[in-house]
Amino acid sequence: MLKNHFILGLLLLLGLPRLAPAQVYAATDPLAHTFSIVARDPATGDLAVAVQSHWFSVGTAVSWGEAGVGVVATQSFTNKSFGPRGLALLKSGKTAQQALDELLSTDDGRDVRQVSILDSKGNVATHTGKKCVDMAGHRLGAQFSVQANMMLNNTVWDAMAKAYEQNGKLPLPERVLAALDAAQAVGGDVRGRQSAALLVVRGQASPAPWDDRLIDLRVEDSAAPLPELRRLLQLHRAYEHMNAGDLAVEKNDMARAVQEYQAAEKMFPQNLEMKYWHAITLANKQQLPAALELLRPIFQQEPNWRVLTARLPKVGLLTVSAAELRQILTLK
Repeated sequence: MLKNHFILGLLLLLGLPRLAPAQVYAATDPLAHTFSIVARDPATGDLAVAVQSHWFSVGTAVSWGEAGVGVVATQSFTNKSFGPRGLALLKSGKTAQQALDELLSTDDGRDVRQVSILDSKGNVATHTGKKCVDMAGHRLGAQFSVQANMMLNNTVWDAMAKAYEQNGKLPLPERVLAALDAAQAVGGDVRGRQSAALLVVRGQASPAPWDDRLIDLRVEDSAAPLPELRRLLQLHRAYEHMNAGDLAVEKNDMARAVQEYQAAEKMFPQNLEMKYWHAITLANKQQLPAALELLRPIFQQEPNWRVLTARLPKVGLLTVSAAELRQILTLK
């Protein structure tokens, strides 16, 4: 009830008639007043949308993307349908601007919407409704757009664009996070911080669509969502090294496998799982002394890893002899 009164009060302040909530706002659509960026990496073709807001779970409303199609950020008095509908319009052959125009043409709440659409070729179209809560605005650049509303001041979007352009040597995920950091550094959301999200999809769809969503990270509720989102991205990078190590093991390239596992462990030295599977791989490759050296502190810190180890031979994940298994399980 309080939420409905808050929404009605905002709509009245924006000059909309009392009947407008039935047209503009649906109970399923959040008030994602926020700042965001959509961007395409000209080198890889990958597409990203990143966002921070003082609203719970902002990534479930603002961020939309499909490999080989494009990305959408829909915010302010959010019309979540703009996400899937915008992507469908791009997929049907519409340009980013045509897709945006069509979405807005049938939306009675266009004046309180903010939305940006980027296609797989880097074309971008952005709209900031004239009744979005101040401070609100956007800036288009080469294959990217930054947009913000309900900001502390009107420097946010320019700061985002500058940061994105000046960090061209960074990988796309880190580059869009630099834009979000710049927004927060100059004031950000007037209400503060709560959630953030990062979505990256391939610029071209692959034969394995389940692998085309390269990064999908969300911080649903945090006093410092951007630092936490960056930590999650770093953890994602560490597990990329773990996956590369597993692939090297499959190819019997143990030198490369050890290199990749060590890179992951260096990034997150307190993560026992990374060390554990490194050790199990060494044991399976007849490098038991090295495996035992890694396993000893793991078992000491968390005994349940020893319990798990006893279960691995049954499913073929640990292929040591019975004597070697006893040596592992009795490790002090």
